[in-house]
Amino acid sequence: MSSPERSPLLPSLWNDTAGPLDPSARPPLTADANYDVTIVGGGMTGLWTARYLADSDPSLRIAVLEAEHCGFGASGRNGGWCSALLPEGNESPAMAAAMRDTVDEVARASAADDISCDYAKGGTITLATNPAHVSRLRAHVGAHHEWLDASAARAHLAAAGVLGGVFTPDCAAIHPAKLSRGLADAVEARGVRIHEGTRVASIEAGRVTLAGGGVVRSERIVRATEAWTATLAASRRDVIPIYSLMIATDPLPDSLWEEIGLADRQTFADGRTLIIYGQRTADARIAFGGRGAPYHFGSRIDSRFDADAGVFDELEQVLRGLLPQIGTARITHRWGGPLAVPRDFTASVAFDPATGLARAGGYVGDGVSTTNLAGRTLADLLTGADTALTKLPWVDHRSRRWEPEPLRWAGVNAGRFLAASNDRFEARHQRESTARRRALGLFMG
Repeated sequence: MSSPERSPLLPSLWNDTAGPLDPSARPPLTADANYDVTIVGGGMTGLWTARYLADSDPSLRIAVLEAEHCGFGASGRNGGWCSALLPEGNESPAMAAAMRDTVDEVARASAADDISCDYAKGGTITLATNPAHVSRLRAHVGAHHEWLDASAARAHLAAAGVLGGVFTPDCAAIHPAKLSRGLADAVEARGVRIHEGTRVASIEAGRVTLAGGGVVRSERIVRATEAWTATLAASRRDVIPIYSLMIATDPLPDSLWEEIGLADRQTFADGRTLIIYGQRTADARIAFGGRGAPYHFGSRIDSRFDADAGVFDELEQVLRGLLPQIGTARITHRWGGPLAVPRDFTASVAFDPATGLARAGGYVGDGVSTTNLAGRTLADLLTGADTALTKLPWVDHRSRRWEPEPLRWAGVNAGRFLAASNDRFEARHQRESTARRRALGLFMG
């Protein structure tokens, strides 16, 4: 039986600069098979899990099943922030400490496997560019975050209208496609089988049914499908796919970077409600992204949704307003893709020994580092190890399900509208709209 046709590669900066893929290198699985552990999803969650699991028990027969190619989803399209930031709801001292350690673990593991992913731990600067941002950002200042006055903040990033900012050292900029592809190679070197172009129809205790025919029988099965979790019938309302889009500039000259800053390749954002995020890439570009694309009815995922001209134009306008120094620098790449959001915005990992089913995800866009922590935690859970990781509060957390349609569509897009409306109000009036913030809170819990 022939394998399903793969979706085309996105014209993203990361794919363009990571080198060509060989579509025949990891052939699809088209017949019945048996493995000790089957991991559904070849993104960072699945690959980190396979890596640490193979290290924990090299005798295990492990397979990774990926519908497209490894790193096809959010793992290869994101903003490249390997940070200690946590998805909403995961805050605890133990989780915060584990996430800080994870930023360094990604560097250690990448170096150990000779993965060149442009890792640079320069920290994150989040700017206040409006008086309304100041109190919001100062509320996040803690032991590992420092409030900076306007002069100190501009020393990190000389953006327009800077009033101050919050800096944390616990973030590295990376090239996500290079990391994903390097991880896939490292996993294969450990004896793990990777089957790309292998779409999964369903996951049940002891068996994975393939869309193209065939059944994989496995004592332990890991669901590592992130946004695509919503396409599986048994988990259709566990998360919603929210689209985040990005643009990238031509490489900028050194003289311009002397004006802009980001000398240590700090990642950057500001205090607006509708999230923006950026980094200075290793090849001297600005990669810049943000939310604002609509949620699509029924949690639909479609490659056509990866591009939204209105959102791309808005991102370019915001970038040029934030950093007027770039002038008419050309935008060379526009791309996007879905990320997974649980109903309580709380990421989780879980394993049920009775069924052999495990899962991880719901990173709300903070997955580059969190996937590593998830992979290490799942490896401990699957091998029965009793460690500090298996005692973290996100283990076995279960978010409540999203509302059925059309409530889901109406509520999510109303929240998106309110966030954009709040930012427009603050830009116009230079103060916070308490009524809009309260209304937005109704859609964020």
